[in-house]
Amino acid sequence: MTKLLPRVCFVCAATVILSGAASCGPSGSPPAPAAGTSPTVTAFLTDANAKLLRLGLEASQAGWVQETYITPDTEAIAARANEAYTKATTDFAKQAAKFGATDGSADERRQLLVLRNTITVAAPADEKEASELAQILASMNAAYGSGKYCQTPDTCLDIEAVTKILAENRDPARLRQVWEGWHAVGAPVRKSYVRFVELSNKGAKEIGFADTGAMWRSRYDMPAEDFGKEMDRLWGQLRPLYLSLHAYVRARLHQKYGDGVPAEGPIPAHLLGNIWAQNWTNIYDLAAPADGGRRVSLDKILADRKLAGAAIAKYGERFFTSLGFDPLPKTFWERSLFVKPADREVVCHPSAWDIDGDLDVRIKMCIDPTEEDFSTIHHELGHNFYQRAYRTLPAILRDGANDGFHEAIGDTIALSVTPEYLVKVGLLDKAPDTSNDIGLLLNRAFEKLPFLAFGRVVDQWRWRVFSGEVPPQRYNQAWWELRQKYQGVAPPIPRSESDFDPGAKYHVPANVPYTRYFLAHILQFQFHRALCEAAGYKGPLNRCSIYESKASGERLAKTLALGSSRPWPDALEALTGQRQIDARAILDYFAPLKKWLDEQNEGQPVGW
Repeated sequence: MTKLLPRVCFVCAATVILSGAASCGPSGSPPAPAAGTSPTVTAFLTDANAKLLRLGLEASQAGWVQETYITPDTEAIAARANEAYTKATTDFAKQAAKFGATDGSADERRQLLVLRNTITVAAPADEKEASELAQILASMNAAYGSGKYCQTPDTCLDIEAVTKILAENRDPARLRQVWEGWHAVGAPVRKSYVRFVELSNKGAKEIGFADTGAMWRSRYDMPAEDFGKEMDRLWGQLRPLYLSLHAYVRARLHQKYGDGVPAEGPIPAHLLGNIWAQNWTNIYDLAAPADGGRRVSLDKILADRKLAGAAIAKYGERFFTSLGFDPLPKTFWERSLFVKPADREVVCHPSAWDIDGDLDVRIKMCIDPTEEDFSTIHHELGHNFYQRAYRTLPAILRDGANDGFHEAIGDTIALSVTPEYLVKVGLLDKAPDTSNDIGLLLNRAFEKLPFLAFGRVVDQWRWRVFSGEVPPQRYNQAWWELRQKYQGVAPPIPRSESDFDPGAKYHVPANVPYTRYFLAHILQFQFHRALCEAAGYKGPLNRCSIYESKASGERLAKTLALGSSRPWPDALEALTGQRQIDARAILDYFAPLKKWLDEQNEGQPVGW
């Protein structure tokens, strides 16, 4: 995930109020521009870019310290920095909206549009409320980062330990216990979240949006209502494939757990190997093809070679340099966090940071020697190389073409982590034959398709919360209604409004929009297919790796350098030749698996 404090700062920050448009402003409001003249637009943007860059640096530095040294003091420091950043960004956005549609040059008008439309949280004009909003965000982020499931006062499990148990344990009673324990982390921030919604909506309305959700949807170079319809269209393309996968897995889990998993209906969420049931790769052993379908066990390879931390990150860097990108700076290796410290609490959720809008890029990730983390580090480095590619643009434009692009670039690279790639980098002696790739495709489907389903849930829930369609007294009920609708999962125990299960997912208390991940999981397959074609690859898409392809690297570098200086369809066309996001690349990638799944599901119930 990217940490974009100020749009210039880092691509993944959570406490930050803005996720795209440069940083915030000074203690006072920016001067009101005089409408109608290009020189005034130029002066306004010069001031905005300079102040946002400076305040972005301060907020990024404070955010980094807060997430890597969680204390009340660092929380307060980050809150103050974010308050300044948020207030300035909101003020600049309000001033940008006062310019006419023809004011300034084309490039300047693009900056004005981006400045107006890329705010993640708009601070209310009232200084006390703006301060309260910043403090709420910092405290919710800190509460999540220090959250634990305590079985006894002296025996507590952090998210790393909980993740490991859900991934490896097969005792349904233990899984249920740990699942319930972690989800209790959300309840303490429920009251704060209600107030956050009130304050963020007030700020959004002050800059002309109906609510915070409408503000988020406005950033995609199309009307907000059209964007919602686009998401429905894309999910409609994908849903038949997901239904086939869901039915297959449910049948296998029913064989394993008996009546603990119904033959029809939703799957209990605690039995899918992941806290949020968004990735099913950890239960591959329970659903592996009986006829010999195989996958490469990267977990075992990494463990046998005792690879961890920065050593795993080096593989990701070498992938990008093989495409023609420059190596990461020395400061990246000196300042990043690769392993969870033993002496303090940190937010372990992986994130890629652009601290200064120039060369100080970093990774914050508690890397384990697993296939999932090996893939994740390739993903996170995609953010860092993207950040470096657009660093010469004005601060306001230092972001992805849209937020889905930023996530998709790293995931595109992760799709190239194939057996052939592992052979080239010395982690595998020989790639398995392609004639029996169902196991590889099934494992990849377990990684991607459940995430797409979950990706529809998080912001569908928040959009409804922000709009008032879902009031506080229905927060948890609405959450599980959406999870059943899209994911086909159910809680292992009854839930009530004393719970706040959305708060047990990092992106909710951290206020990181989630639709970017849904888009990214579609875009990455479009990007992958296009870059494989540029590399001259002719085989099945699931075996294509663009590692060492300078032609692919050149096309990728040109697209990354655009940042958000052009509407995203222009960037999509530069990379793929298409101007519409299309899920058919996913369907093509998994076509052999879909045929196989339908054969396995013959006579079995499909859907829930």
